[in-house]
Amino acid sequence: MTRFYVDAWDPAYGASFEAAGGGGPAAPSSAQVDVGVELPATDWQAIDARRDVLAPDVVLLVDGVRRIDASVWTAEDDGGSFPGIAASYAAGVVRCDLERGAAELAGAQVGRGLFTASPSAQDVVAGQIRYPVHRVGGTGELSKLPAAVQAPLTALEVAVSDAARTDGDLLVVDGPLRSRRHLPRTLGYIKTQHSQYLDARLTAVVTGLAPGQRCPLFRLETAWGGYSWYLRLPVAGGAPWAGIVRMECSAELTPAEAIELADLALVTLPRFASTPYKDPRAPQNLIPIAGLERRLRGLLGDARLLHRVLTAAARGIRR
Repeated sequence: MTRFYVDAWDPAYGASFEAAGGGGPAAPSSAQVDVGVELPATDWQAIDARRDVLAPDVVLLVDGVRRIDASVWTAEDDGGSFPGIAASYAAGVVRCDLERGAAELAGAQVGRGLFTASPSAQDVVAGQIRYPVHRVGGTGELSKLPAAVQAPLTALEVAVSDAARTDGDLLVVDGPLRSRRHLPRTLGYIKTQHSQYLDARLTAVVTGLAPGQRCPLFRLETAWGGYSWYLRLPVAGGAPWAGIVRMECSAELTPAEAIELADLALVTLPRFASTPYKDPRAPQNLIPIAGLERRLRGLLGDARLLHRVLTAAARGIRR
């Protein structure tokens, strides 16, 4: 019988990696990769946590959530129409004090917007609720509008991060760094693996990692790239990619500084790993992040009520 594995993630959340026929991330990346940042490719091997590296006293974990409250269509003076989405989004930061063993919400902000390519669209206001217009470029196809929410959401994440930072802390961003690469002592934390950056031999080093180990650093030679590496969180068996996350840090760092951050991540992040009975995306969805997501979704407001508010506002505009 062919051997198979069950992904620990609840199927409602997709999978922890997008698989190709070989069982790993599906899409080979076209990015140029320098795999010799830390070790020559011929010497690649699993790296254990260093005993002389201590976790920081304070770790900040940042995440954002977004929701489409309604799809809309405009009625232009020339008889045409443009699609749009009314979206709510929120960002927050959890401050984990490792000395005290305590975690608390250190800041959160909520934003809303009407995203459309319509040249005539105006802010939607209903009582105390406002959806400012975010005009997108191009033809503004409805299927592409949700991606337009990412830029203001990222800006919100940067704002809440800046307000919560202290000297010597470690900032972990849930997802790619994107425009946050300039932030000091900051890591991108990618839960789901979409692209294949390494050849088969080096990928075997990654899938052979034991919990609490990482692979050597490699560098993505692209405009959006930087230093990257994989580490495996605590996980009880499973598929070759079970419990593996990809980390990022800024390309502006020296190789020594990037390696220092990689070692710091290895002694810090496993303590936050979730367990299957607590989280359907265990172990990758870190415990503080899961709690933050629940809090932020609550801050977005009641989706049904907002849909009714938007519907009433649209009727008022048409009159």
